[in-house]
Amino acid sequence: MTRLGLEGRVALVTGATRGLGLATARKLCAAGCHVYLNYAHSCADADAAVASLGQLGGTATALKADVSRPEGMRTAIEQVAKAHGSLDVFVHNTSSLRPMRAAEPDLDGFRDTLEVSLVPLLSAAPALAEAMTKGSGRIVAVSSSGAGRVVPGYVGLGVAKAGLESFVRYLAVELAPHGIAVNAVSTAKLDKGEATTAPEAARVLATRTPAGRLTTPSDVADAIALLCTDEAAWIQGQTVTVDGGLGLRA
Repeated sequence: MTRLGLEGRVALVTGATRGLGLATARKLCAAGCHVYLNYAHSCADADAAVASLGQLGGTATALKADVSRPEGMRTAIEQVAKAHGSLDVFVHNTSSLRPMRAAEPDLDGFRDTLEVSLVPLLSAAPALAEAMTKGSGRIVAVSSSGAGRVVPGYVGLGVAKAGLESFVRYLAVELAPHGIAVNAVSTAKLDKGEATTAPEAARVLATRTPAGRLTTPSDVADAIALLCTDEAAWIQGQTVTVDGGLGLRA
């Protein structure tokens, strides 16, 4: 079991009851963290997610909050910090995809996508600065290759992720003096098993990936956990690409 020196640390992961969020919670829990799995809707899914993390070395707690609303995000952070005295790790993993073309944008959908992708970290920033008091705080935002490349139908989320990566850089500069490292991880299409959408496109991308397969949620979770270690303290404001080399292809 990989510990990574994270035993006893307190982590809050948004959108943590399925997919990449759950994989991240699993990795941090296995490393010995007490992980709060944030969710907004299904209590049954949250209970199942927490149960799936049993016997991993750390502990897990479900935390219901609509983090797309500033007051929900701040309340969640304050609740965790009050229970433990501080917060060590925050993983921002909320987003919303509204397929649309750049030349025919759905303005309401575009605004919603921006809010879901950006508002949680924007509204969390002041509370995180107060809650991460140990001088070893870690903030990791989940981005995607669509922030820098044109993906059909992805304009809303692509622009949102580009903005997210920019905000990560600004936040990193302001929080570094407090011992808080802020970074992002970026990935391409994920292999989610039976839940993988557009299977034909996934097959093509897998064959183009130098490592020979699509990226999985656990691949990205591994990179997130590495950014949370003490050894990663000098990595500031960076976007780490986790795609098996797919983005290197012309």
